[in-house]
Amino acid sequence: MAQRNAAASRTSSVDSAIDGEVSLVRGGPFYRAQQAARLIESNRWNLGRRIVFAVVVTWVPLVLITLLFNPHAIRSLLGDYLVNARILFAVPVLLVGQLIMEQTFRAIARHVREAGLLVEEELIRLDAIIGNLMRLRDSMLPELLILAAVYVHVALFMGPRLSIALPWAVIRTGTSFHASPAGWYGALVSGALYEFLLGLSLWKWLLWSYFLLRLSRLNLQVVATHPDHHGGLGFLGLSPIAAAPIAVAVSAAIASVWRAQILHHNTHLMDYKFQAVALLVIVLLIFMGPLVFFMPRLGRLRQRGILEYGTLAQMHSMDFQQKWIVRRAGHEDEFLDAPEVSTLTDLATSYDNIEHMQPFPFDRVAFFSLLLAVVLPMLPVVLAEIPLSDVLKALFGALK
Repeated sequence: MAQRNAAASRTSSVDSAIDGEVSLVRGGPFYRAQQAARLIESNRWNLGRRIVFAVVVTWVPLVLITLLFNPHAIRSLLGDYLVNARILFAVPVLLVGQLIMEQTFRAIARHVREAGLLVEEELIRLDAIIGNLMRLRDSMLPELLILAAVYVHVALFMGPRLSIALPWAVIRTGTSFHASPAGWYGALVSGALYEFLLGLSLWKWLLWSYFLLRLSRLNLQVVATHPDHHGGLGFLGLSPIAAAPIAVAVSAAIASVWRAQILHHNTHLMDYKFQAVALLVIVLLIFMGPLVFFMPRLGRLRQRGILEYGTLAQMHSMDFQQKWIVRRAGHEDEFLDAPEVSTLTDLATSYDNIEHMQPFPFDRVAFFSLLLAVVLPMLPVVLAEIPLSDVLKALFGALK
């Protein structure tokens, strides 16, 4: 009976996605498990409830286990920025990010239909693409692979992490050391949940990237004169906003490692400048890269538009030249009411839109969202070496 209900739920989710809204987030084994645990309701995300539950599962046991087995190390746990940045900051950000993903993906997919970008035959193909995506979303295999990758990562890096771990996570006896009970829990539960949520968010982004790839291959009714300067596809530039929480979570986790290195292992802020630039470049490539799929079509559209509207402009300009410049004598009083004037102006506006058309559907807000998502979590790294007062003085000095 339970299997039949699960199958029916998956089938209905595919049908509702084809008929109405598209959701790449509301589905999959992890989502259904949260539904079964009443952490998520069908029409609500219950973010507060889920965040509290995540903290209770990941952080509260660490405190209790440490107090039980090694109470003298509790201060090291409370001050462990590396762990707390993941559990108390990145995990809630990733949970909030699921809602942002949901809203962004739905808004863009809805606009594709409402903007008349696809004729009836292409809408049928779009429905087939969405149906395949829903089946991938609901598949158990991807999430099992993510979970397996998480614990392989834990197994490979448990030893190196313990060598630099704080007292709450490790028990040292002479030159040897091993994980404390809290250390095991932190690795197998708390840290694993962060990595699983991160992997799950990246999986959802991969599904969206696949959607954009397949959408770019449909016969989109793009128009070179569209005022968004992207042939009518400028709205796709909003896609990276959905990934900003992922960038925040990744940046915060990396920043926590760099901060610990600066505070406890005598490294310096400038030692990480190249890594910081590389992180920003990688984030921009991953989350803005899928928009490249539309560049060939928009590039050809701009080229064709310049030629077609250039020919039209030449013909109209020659007629205007002959009528109102060469043969205007005796007709000067008629010039202000002549329809050719407004037509030529409208044509010039259309041609200007084509000339300024950009094949890459870039959105400034989305770009700066990703930029800030990477940069802001790095502030604690800066403060680890440069006092806050010095940072504020530099900022105020730049404003003068």
